[in-house]
Amino acid sequence: MLQNNPFLTEGYLSPEYFCDRVEETALLTRHLTNGCNVALIAPRRMGKSGLIYNCFNEEKIRNNYHCIYIDIYETKNLNEFVYVMGKGILRELRSQGRKVWESFLNIMQSLKSTITFDINGNPEWNVGLGDIASPDITLDEIFEYLNHADKPCIVAIDEFQTIASYPEKTVEAALRKRIQNCHNAKFVFSGSKRHMMALMFASESRPFYNSSSIMGLEPINKEAYFDFANHHLSKINRSISHKAFEWIYQSFDGITWYIQYILNMLYTYAISESTITTEDAKSVMTAILSHHRFVYESLLFQLSPKQKQVLLAIANERNATGVTSQAFLQKYKLGSSTVQGAIKVLTERDFISYDNDSYQVSDRFFREWIIKRF
Repeated sequence: MLQNNPFLTEGYLSPEYFCDRVEETALLTRHLTNGCNVALIAPRRMGKSGLIYNCFNEEKIRNNYHCIYIDIYETKNLNEFVYVMGKGILRELRSQGRKVWESFLNIMQSLKSTITFDINGNPEWNVGLGDIASPDITLDEIFEYLNHADKPCIVAIDEFQTIASYPEKTVEAALRKRIQNCHNAKFVFSGSKRHMMALMFASESRPFYNSSSIMGLEPINKEAYFDFANHHLSKINRSISHKAFEWIYQSFDGITWYIQYILNMLYTYAISESTITTEDAKSVMTAILSHHRFVYESLLFQLSPKQKQVLLAIANERNATGVTSQAFLQKYKLGSSTVQGAIKVLTERDFISYDNDSYQVSDRFFREWIIKRF
């Protein structure tokens, strides 16, 4: 029998392949079943979407709600938001039976002529962005469905802070009003940019102020993660040493996706001994960075010399604080205006992120490659 790699790097399979988060799953489930919307805030790749799907898998959620997950990270405006939301709802309803998805299509009058059907008679979302002539009307129809669905709905919107960057400046207020009047659905607003999410949900001047219970997400407990890794490795007669796991965990600040990626590679890594050592983990890391080399070189090539210099300084610090302080400027031979200008560009282009009062290179593998290379 083929043994699947248990260390998933994308998607959700089942609780068996989901590490810990017992308290977080219980809290999120409790908020939603008690009728509260939730703002879920954590850095990217910390495992927010996995937690949401694990919550969706809880029996009291799975059996009693339509669970809809949409990711709006790549959306640029209200039109694209509406497109992704409609597509996400239909994707969820397709498996629920004809009566369920027909009720959605009957309400979506503005797009009815653009929805097609496959050879089995199931609906397909072949809507083009240009087919959404009036996103406000289509959004009204989506919320009308949510409010009259045969079961209560839970809608998780990932990278929710993205709506603050839309050219339409009334999107927050428009969504807030519709959500307030939608009594048959609860929402999880998941976001990775902590300062933007904090402004949206904790600032009195913003429409979503005090509208949701706020949940943070910290790294998975190190010992629980260590036990999880060895539980799955034991099925192929392997284990990982505590020292090796400690090195992986610390190297990536406890961020779930990177740890999973390394463990995924180690699972199939050819080693002579049954116990994975720190040297094995470092060898896998070296191989990963080597495979990504051309991409990282291309990214650096896009930057001006000063921007590159600031990026290298932040990478070297790992968590860079006081980036305009004399100590930082003198250490890296930079000027204050140079740093401020470069940080603006690097943040906008997602090379770096700001969290917990410090700047970090957003892609931790990229950071490790920079440190080794320079």
